[in-house]
Amino acid sequence: MFSLLCGFLCLCALGSGQPGSGQQGSADDGKRYICRAIPLSGDASCPVTLLPELNTGRQEEELRNTVMQLRETILQQKETISKQLGTINELTTKLSLCASATDDRKYDNGGSWGKEKQNTMGDVPRDPNDTIDSLGKTMQGLKDRLETLEQQQMRANISGTSFPSELRDLLQRRLGELEKQLLKKVSNLEEEKSMLSNATAAYRLKTESTLNALVERISELEKGGGDFKSPEQFKLSLPQRTNYLYGRITKSLPEMYAFTLCMWIKSSASPGIGTPFSYGVPGQANEIVLIEWGNNPIELLINDKVAQLPLEVRDGRWNHICISWTTRDGQWEAYQNGQKLGSGDNLAAWHPIKPGGVIILGQEQDVVGGRFDAGQAFVGELSQVNIWDRVLKPVEIQSMANCSSYIAGNIISWLASNVEVFGRGAFKRPLEMCQERLPNA
Repeated sequence: MFSLLCGFLCLCALGSGQPGSGQQGSADDGKRYICRAIPLSGDASCPVTLLPELNTGRQEEELRNTVMQLRETILQQKETISKQLGTINELTTKLSLCASATDDRKYDNGGSWGKEKQNTMGDVPRDPNDTIDSLGKTMQGLKDRLETLEQQQMRANISGTSFPSELRDLLQRRLGELEKQLLKKVSNLEEEKSMLSNATAAYRLKTESTLNALVERISELEKGGGDFKSPEQFKLSLPQRTNYLYGRITKSLPEMYAFTLCMWIKSSASPGIGTPFSYGVPGQANEIVLIEWGNNPIELLINDKVAQLPLEVRDGRWNHICISWTTRDGQWEAYQNGQKLGSGDNLAAWHPIKPGGVIILGQEQDVVGGRFDAGQAFVGELSQVNIWDRVLKPVEIQSMANCSSYIAGNIISWLASNVEVFGRGAFKRPLEMCQERLPNA
């Protein structure tokens, strides 16, 4: 019964919604009506709910525009990703070339940068200063590229394109690693430059010293060495124990951290041969002293510190002696006729030999260059007194002691022009042949 009543009400609503004329029907063609059930106690006026008009063409157009916008966004994102990947590949290649440019660098025979090697980073120079400048420019260029990429990201964000966070993080990590490696390479190049500069300075000083010694020797040879066969073939003779007979070296010593003193010595004085060698500086008259006085053994004094040497030279024959010393732990060694007879340490350890002093042969200095004591004077003959600023090798000392070779000192060399003689009775005389000075001659 209820269902029939509902159906009747729907028919009523449909009947009352029919148009009254043709025009009215044409006007309502675009509208539709819906029927619904109402209870018996409800309003029977058959209320009608109109549905909105459906515009199919407009929805299709909106969907088409959305699809086109999504496609354009995807294309822009793809293009951006391609650019970033290209940039990463380019930076990776640049880093590899940078490493190759440093690893392949080598020196030519003259110690300069190799020029036959092609540059692996375009115009990167081979000089360390230019290389550092070029790496700096490369670093600045990479930073500019990063700023450009960030600007591209900002433009992409404004246009609605999301920049991939993974790619951005990868790029930043790569750039950070590249920057660290470039800074490390710059630091290595600066260290190499400093080492090269130090090595060049040391080589230049050594070359200048060698050239000066060579010039002096050539000059002596040109002069003919006076009455001597060669400039070093002479001896200093001090026959009496007085305080006014001595020889003086015209040159002084530089600051030294090691030295070797060698000489040929002949004496039969007793008691003690005296002082064959002394070097005094302002404030310290006993900077370097070699002395034997009384019945004491030969002593080596450095900065007034004493070490006793196991040398015996009071046999009236020629003896070749060498004493080496280094400031490192105050280590010393003593040689006689090519044989090492003793060594020790803690002799004026870490004390540098002071420069600008006076070298006296045959007297001990109480003040720099004077105030000699006759009781400490040397009696005998000296020859080929040479000084080096390094510890000589045993084979070098042996070669001089057995007359295999003659090595002039690079600091003080035994030349007639370098030795002044003072006191009546002191002479410079021709030296016997080396073989005649050997102990078994």
